[in-house]
Amino acid sequence: MEDFCVLMTREVRRRMIAESIPRIKQCLAELTVEEVWYRPNENSNSVGNLVLHLCGNVRQWLLGGLGGYTDNRRRQQEFDERGPIPTSVLVRHLDELAEEVEKVLARLTTERLMQNVDVQGFKENGVGVLVHVVEHFSYHTGQITYYVKWRKNINTNYYGGINLDAVGRVGFD
Repeated sequence: MEDFCVLMTREVRRRMIAESIPRIKQCLAELTVEEVWYRPNENSNSVGNLVLHLCGNVRQWLLGGLGGYTDNRRRQQEFDERGPIPTSVLVRHLDELAEEVEKVLARLTTERLMQNVDVQGFKENGVGVLVHVVEHFSYHTGQITYYVKWRKNINTNYYGGINLDAVGRVGFD
């Protein structure tokens, strides 16, 4: 049986680096820079704000909380930004984030995942940090996807070629 840390970090890589980041990049590719920075009202965020927010959150929680990076996040700035920051810059931020996340995940241990950390005013263990980061990233990826589907009337086809109606135990030993 595999080590818990190996299983956990593999899932973080899959859900965030292999699924969510490519989905966000696919969505960004569908939008003009004006659409990336569109806000339907003052209480809603643009796609650009959500990308900045995701990068800030992961840097604070995973890179800072578990990886020992300095936490210099200015959260409100992620939402105050009105752009337009070019889409290519947002994509670069996501790519750089994935590289940094990979470095931290590669050196995590089960012992580290069991330790408590203080992050953003919360006391969490390492498992809680990873769960938070993945669910938070997925949540906002869904918002970005919804916006693109609404704005462009397209099928993102994230699961193209996969039979999602399959029933049974597939892929488990």
